[in-house]
Amino acid sequence: MHRRRRSLLPLFALCAAALSPVAGLAADTAPPLRLELNRLEAREAGCRVWLVLGNPAPEALDPLRVDLVLFGRDGVVARRLAVDLGPLPAQKTTARIFDVTGLPCDAIGSVLLNDILVCGGDDPEVRAACIARAALSSRAEHVPFEK
Repeated sequence: MHRRRRSLLPLFALCAAALSPVAGLAADTAPPLRLELNRLEAREAGCRVWLVLGNPAPEALDPLRVDLVLFGRDGVVARRLAVDLGPLPAQKTTARIFDVTGLPCDAIGSVLLNDILVCGGDDPEVRAACIARAALSSRAEHVPFEK
């Protein structure tokens, strides 16, 4: 019986060695790309949207372009926008502002990060990593920001 246990030890050691690079990859993942819907400001022509972006990574993101969908209070799509947010400097928090004409702020029920169109270049793997890194939040009252 002890013989069988000893014969399994090399197998366990081999499995542990095979799994150790996977654990290393998890430790090497980039920090979250923070996107916060900070404020909706009523304007005469529509709504001014304030986003606060945080990039704690050691690399800047340039360009950074997102696909946003704004939903009305009734849950129906009100507007779809491609918004250029770059450049986003490395290890920096910054604010970006854009206006949505013809749509009052009080008509916006939620904002969806539908996609990240460009993130630091055209590489599809980098773009996919940016989508996975995106950590969203909202300070706009009763207007969630989701992906």
